[in-house]
Amino acid sequence: MSEFNLLWLQSGGCGGCSMSVLNAEAPDFYRSLSRNGINLLWHPSFSEASGREFLDLIQRIEDGEIRLDALCLEGSVMMGPRGSGRFHLLAGSRRPMFDVIRALAGQARFTVAIGSCAAFGGITMAGPNPGEAIGLQYEGKQAGGLLGSEWRSAGDLPVINIAGCPTHPNWVIDTLVQLAAGELGQRQLDSNHRPRSYTDHLVHHGCPRNEYYEFKASAEKPSDQGCMMEHLGCLGTQARADCNTRLWNGSGSCLRGGYACINCTAPEFEEPGHCFTETPKIAGIPIGLPTDMPKAWFVALASLAKAATPKRLRVNASTDRIRISPGQHDERDD
Repeated sequence: MSEFNLLWLQSGGCGGCSMSVLNAEAPDFYRSLSRNGINLLWHPSFSEASGREFLDLIQRIEDGEIRLDALCLEGSVMMGPRGSGRFHLLAGSRRPMFDVIRALAGQARFTVAIGSCAAFGGITMAGPNPGEAIGLQYEGKQAGGLLGSEWRSAGDLPVINIAGCPTHPNWVIDTLVQLAAGELGQRQLDSNHRPRSYTDHLVHHGCPRNEYYEFKASAEKPSDQGCMMEHLGCLGTQARADCNTRLWNGSGSCLRGGYACINCTAPEFEEPGHCFTETPKIAGIPIGLPTDMPKAWFVALASLAKAATPKRLRVNASTDRIRISPGQHDERDD
């Protein structure tokens, strides 16, 4: 079986997804590619070839001399100013980067957006968006982007959006391996064309604060141990990802580091309309409820849960360390 040729480009972004991929372990990124017959033709940070060698590679792919199985783009597509693309020209040429991306997407069997910027526009699109940043097939929540809502690759798939900010290294590796093995089709993608291998889960699953969530024992400030949904902006009950069951480097996630989930796999997460660390409420009820829970149920269950909260959880939720351990007598009652 011939190798699966992959080209990785970067556009309007910070390079954080590449940094994340380099943190893949057991096996690492390079070993994962080689074990699965994936040939990395070029990456702007990982490859030695540059200048004329790189431009020649791009030309040979466009001319059909080199087969391109997967085009990976990291970072949003920069269309400015005024749709000219001159804010981001391909180094060593006069071509707007978006023209190169569009041409290569037309050659590739599959096109893959690495991270939320490439998928939906992401952080680069936030605010007034002077660079006119967009995603490959989305502009925020709106389908379209550079390639258009109806676009399909030669492999009859839309852009595969491995969304995340940054995306998890294993989400990238798993998706590329599935593509190389011919095992990723439309049914393996969700409604935003993200791989279901990770979006069939919620960040809430496996959260170390779930016991606090069950009893609505809430943190009041960032250093507290309680659930961060009620006051501190956590969207883990809505965010589609497996961050707390598939950890970074075997032990890390935002919530395990004490940070609220900001739902970075979703389009327009970068523009929540309020501070990331605050939970907007109406009549005291958080707007960001679990995706499949009616508000009336939440109010009823929350009231019951709060009434039944064990003292251990109530005390520990608003402190920065465990004051009362399970089964321990509270010494302050003496």
